[in-house]
Order: sequence, then structure tokens, then C-alpha cells
Amino acid sequence: MKIAVVGGGIGGLSAALGLLKAGFDVQVYEQAARFGEIGAGIQISPNASRLLDRLGLRPAMDKYGVRPAAVHQKRWDDGRTLQRNPLGPEVETRFGAPYYHFHRGDLAALLADAMPPERLHGDHRLVGLEEKGERVVARFENGQACEADLLIGADGIHSQVRTLTFGQEKPRFTGCVAWRGLIPAERIAHLDIEVASHNWMGPEAHCVHYWVSRGRYMNVVCVVEHGDWTSESWTDKGQVADVLARYEGWHPTVRGLIEAFPETFVWALHDRAPLPTWISGRVALLGDACHPMLPMMAQGAAQAIEDGGALVSILSAMKGDLPAALGRYEAERKPRATRLQQASSTNRVRFHLTDGPAQEKRDAEMAVAGDRSLDAIAWLYGHDAAKVAKTA
Repeated sequence: MKIAVVGGGIGGLSAALGLLKAGFDVQVYEQAARFGEIGAGIQISPNASRLLDRLGLRPAMDKYGVRPAAVHQKRWDDGRTLQRNPLGPEVETRFGAPYYHFHRGDLAALLADAMPPERLHGDHRLVGLEEKGERVVARFENGQACEADLLIGADGIHSQVRTLTFGQEKPRFTGCVAWRGLIPAERIAHLDIEVASHNWMGPEAHCVHYWVSRGRYMNVVCVVEHGDWTSESWTDKGQVADVLARYEGWHPTVRGLIEAFPETFVWALHDRAPLPTWISGRVALLGDACHPMLPMMAQGAAQAIEDGGALVSILSAMKGDLPAALGRYEAERKPRATRLQQASSTNRVRFHLTDGPAQEKRDAEMAVAGDRSLDAIAWLYGHDAAKVAKTA
């Protein structure tokens, strides 16, 4: 089976690598001239890292990733712990795979390096799709075209595959604006920050930060309500002074991180209703192309990797019936991805409660059990997306 993957990001590359190792004839087409990811930090939980491990990527992940000791959620002003739960050896023992923090570029690079270079095609911006019987034809802006038995749209939140197949989407601005910064370790050595995933919750805002790139950089994301920025691009530059102004009165560690930003980038957070379907004939969507989600569960990339693992497993088991295989893929993946979309939207409200009764109730619930305890998170971290075909 010839498979064309449109989109050379983390989701597309991990799916392509899995398909190639399963014996499929795979080609990857990326609109950028070079393969890689913009942005900064990314979290890869055990539900995704176990799939990458099976692709032979464990040595590379251990080389470039950071393995945090815990997830630590704190109050915005005094730093009081709301909940703290393990992410280190306890998670690997319980779920059979590690938890990693990566720079997006590092993870994309190790995936691209694992693919034969002749199967990676940069500078291929999709402009047309057409189904011809049992084949799908993709046409690119550079004049090239390809034919395949199956085309996978893994081209992200602004997916051209989705637009050409299902029409233009209508995202809804949440009112939230995010700033990100990537800080060299030497600029914040005085803050003595633990190797963990940190989340500070406060009135109408939160701040997440963690180490990436073997501990050489701190990735910081600050999210506030009632922003006046509406662009969804990850490459728009912002002003550090604007971030500091929105975090007036916050804990000195949070403000110290913001003050250390060499530069910051700003983008608006948009929400999207779940798509009615991810499949049209011989075209299937994957990752942010079909289930973009707010970043409040840190599962965007992990779910794209899960999509790829499930698709490889199902196609391998049902090679003779592509329509049935794609139907099974959507049926298996859509409910889980939708659940995580909804959980991310819920966390946006939960993280941003103003001080008062609702915030006090949230804090008390976190102190007693917490949604990130190993038992509470088992439904997410213990899932093995590649085993779906075995239950058919």
C-alpha cells in the first residue's frame, strides 16, 4: 500500500516511521523547505513515549529529552503547593514508559533522522486533492504531484488537507492569550528551579514552565484571560513588558522567569468543535488536523502520536479493506481525542479561578486526591493505542 503523509511535524513523522517499519510504502510531504518544528517545549507522557520506544527511538529520546521528577501545581502568589505528584521512576514503573520534556525541534529532528531521507520531501505545499477510483492524487504548489492508496493529513491546526476535504473551519477565540519564552539556563541559575513540570494557578491566568534540551533551556508559557491579541501564529513577537504587566503581584519565581525572557512570542488560543468525521474516502486526518486542543492537558503531540500508533496497528491488521480500516481508526480514536479536547477546555476554567469559594473548593480537592495522582491519571498514561487492532 502506497501512503502519502502530508505534514512533516511530530504527528506526521511518527506515523510515517511506524508505517514504514510495518512494511508500507510511505512518502512524507512538508510545506516548509526543511523538516523541523517551531515553538519551544513539549511534553511526552507514557501513552506516547511507549509508542516511540517501539520505533527504536529510546536512545535518542534519552539523549535529547529531560525526565522530570514530578508535576507540581502551585498557588500564584505565595507558591503554596496545591498538588504534587510523581512523573519520574514511579511513572515508568507503573505505566512501563517514561515521561519526557522536549524542545519541539529536538523531537522533530530525532524523528526525521530515523526516516530514510529519500522519503522526506520538503517545499511541498499542498494545493489540490482529487480521488480517482482507488487512488488519491495530491498536487503541490511547486508543480509536483503524487498518487497514493491513502493520504494522511497530518498538517496541523491550519490543515490544508482538512480545508480541501471538508471546507474552511470556524475556530472560536477563547479570549485567552499566551506568551512563550525559552530561557538559557545560565540566566535563571539563581532561581534554583527543580527539574519538574511546574504550573502556577492564579486569577484569570496561569504559568507553566519546565526544562528542555537536556536542561539547557527553560520553556515558559504564560496564559491569561481577556487578551486583545487574536492571531493564532506561533511566530508573532510580543513584548516582555506586556507579560510582566499581566503578572503583577505574582510569585517572585514567576516574575523572575518572565524578566529573564530573551524574547517572547504571543498567540491567541482558539477552541474548535469536534469534527463530525476525520475520514473522506481515501483521505484520513491525524493529530491537530482533526482534534486540535487547548494546551491545558499537555496532550496535543501525545494524541497525534497515539493516532499514528493506532493507524499503523489497524492498517496492518486490515490491509485488505481500507474503508473498514479507516472507519475503525476513527471509531477508536475519536472518543478519546474528544474527551481530551473537553478536559483541556475544562482545565482552562479550572486553572484561572479567581480567589474565592470556587478556588478554595478546587484547592481542597487537589489537596485530598488530585487529578494527577497515578490512579487518577491511569486512564491517560496507561493507554496503549497500538493494541486497538488486537481487540477487533
